[in-house]
Amino acid sequence: MEQFIKNIEFSKTLEMESLVAYQEGQVISRTLAQGKNVSLTLFAFDKGEEISSHSSQGDAMVYLLDGEAEITIGEEVFHVKKGETIVMPAGIPHALLAKEQFKMFLVVVFKP
Repeated sequence: MEQFIKNIEFSKTLEMESLVAYQEGQVISRTLAQGKNVSLTLFAFDKGEEISSHSSQGDAMVYLLDGEAEITIGEEVFHVKKGETIVMPAGIPHALLAKEQFKMFLVVVFKP
């Protein structure tokens, strides 16, 4: 049977935060699904790391699993903490900065 989600154990309870680890001076990612309509990725950002301003053709929802991130959407800056989520709309430039270490689950949904 074909599996659509990868890089994760099936039929087992897992703690999502533990599926990606911090590494000094790096942004670590683990892709769980990558398709035409949806992308699921876990990230771990070390303090001071960032993804510079860019835009996506899909709506991008970030859920923080640990730490705190500074997320810029357009001209507005948001401080997002563990347990919080924010959506970065398609076509609007956005950026992420790790004021401290943080982990996130990123879901991007593209137009079908």
